[in-house]
Amino acid sequence: MFLRMTRLIKIITLSALAAFIGVTAAHAGHEKLAKTGSAPDISIEDLKAAIEEGSVVVIDVNGSKSYKNGHIPTAINFAEVAKGGLADLLPEDKSTMVVAYCGGPSCGAYKKAVKAVAALGYTDVHHLSAGIRGWKSAGEAVEKA
Repeated sequence: MFLRMTRLIKIITLSALAAFIGVTAAHAGHEKLAKTGSAPDISIEDLKAAIEEGSVVVIDVNGSKSYKNGHIPTAINFAEVAKGGLADLLPEDKSTMVVAYCGGPSCGAYKKAVKAVAALGYTDVHHLSAGIRGWKSAGEAVEKA
């Protein structure tokens, strides 16, 4: 009986430790997003699939003029909500995927949106490095405002 209890205590301790490490790693990743604005890349194909599934929030950081001329379907115009109102457009579930994009691979404007959503507590944040130019070059549809 004593050996079973000892084994059970070890299992519970290891499970608790694993959960703590996972939470700590997620928190560290969240802090890095909020501080640096750097986010992992997502492919056009994966973003398109997520949009079709309705499982992503897309944020366009190209400015209002560019947004009006053509943006990725469902994208939020960051220029209009950057100073207030972004939180109202985002889902309550902080684990929802959020993808920010700007002009293309050499543009760093997307980091503003990454920092903003990370500061609101979102943890699954990505960057479409191809940007709107890559999206259009791939023959994907755009919406116009």
